[in-house]
Amino acid sequence: MKRALTAACGALALVSPAWAATTAKPAPPPPPYAGVYQPKGVDEIGLWQEADEQERALANSPLVIRDEALTAYVKNVLCAAVGADRCNATRIYILREPTFNATMVPNGTMRVYSGLLLRVRSEAELAAILGHEFGHFEKRHGLQDFKAGRTASDLLAWGQVLASMSTSYNVRRSFNDLQLSVYGSFFRFNRNQEREADLVGIGYLNASSLRPQAAARVWQNLVAEFQASAVSRGLKKPRFNAIAFTATHPPEEERAAYLGELAAPEGDARDEGAERYKGALAKWLPVFLDDQIKINDFGASEYLINRLAEDGWTAPLWQARGELFRARGAPRDLVHAADFYAKAVALEPDLAEAHRGLGLSLIKTGKASEGRAALERYLKLKPDASDAPMIGMTIGSVGGTQ
Repeated sequence: MKRALTAACGALALVSPAWAATTAKPAPPPPPYAGVYQPKGVDEIGLWQEADEQERALANSPLVIRDEALTAYVKNVLCAAVGADRCNATRIYILREPTFNATMVPNGTMRVYSGLLLRVRSEAELAAILGHEFGHFEKRHGLQDFKAGRTASDLLAWGQVLASMSTSYNVRRSFNDLQLSVYGSFFRFNRNQEREADLVGIGYLNASSLRPQAAARVWQNLVAEFQASAVSRGLKKPRFNAIAFTATHPPEEERAAYLGELAAPEGDARDEGAERYKGALAKWLPVFLDDQIKINDFGASEYLINRLAEDGWTAPLWQARGELFRARGAPRDLVHAADFYAKAVALEPDLAEAHRGLGLSLIKTGKASEGRAALERYLKLKPDASDAPMIGMTIGSVGGTQ
């Protein structure tokens, strides 16, 4: 019995491919485009059909941001990274979801989360992530995942059957060992795929007109965000094992290091497209910041706001910082929030939401007349606001003097 479980564990190890991350420095360019790929075999055809059904549902999802200009812009960044011939068949859906993520499935559907768009600062940084996801697609990792997952499930199912037929403690312990080995091998399998997609993605950037060194900075910044989040929660270091995104991915520090090594040195002088990116995201930045603040991660949100302000504080950034501090709600936070809202109003006097936040913060800090005036200004700027009745009641409930 024990030999059977050991043999099963060994069988799973065969599905985990080897990885040599830095055998090529810099990463080689992608091979010539081989044309539109068609699924082969029952498994792959089934996966494509499932992906088609998912895309039909996705097309009608309320999470999809239906901004043709933004979607076209993101598609153009992908094309700049991987080439027009490769990306033409890709359909991009931008989802209003404040997490750092993008995915691509076998039928050519790419999902880009708004949390990713908030965190990257240039076309080169965005291209690094999109190219990585396209690398998964080109290497057909989805099919490999399906087969590996099925193998793992079959091994555990048979192992459980065999273990249930015996009353021996050693056999039950062997099954527990098998579970650990199966899950560990499956995670290693996925991490190897991530490294392979990293290699492919940086190869795309090396062959593009964008700066490949930006890829390493994406992960450096993500590590810094996790650290800021941990500090605000009273932790000594980030708990990466508690973050779903990192469970099957190489450590961010490792990725930053080997992506820096794989970037072509001659690409360091290339344009990153930072100003173009800033312009394309300007309309959505306040929305994405508001979504980020609502997930209640003060440290990460403050880190992101401060990073965006490295190029200079704007009214929307002061507004977002005010919202962040007001949401935490400690007395000292409300004092700071009022100051931040005031800075936003000074830069953009007609920013209605800043007047609203300023008024509510001032009232809670005992400055009723100033708060009332700010709320009245808010209603004047935005008389049809959805919360106008509530704000009107707040104005009526506070006195006009301090």
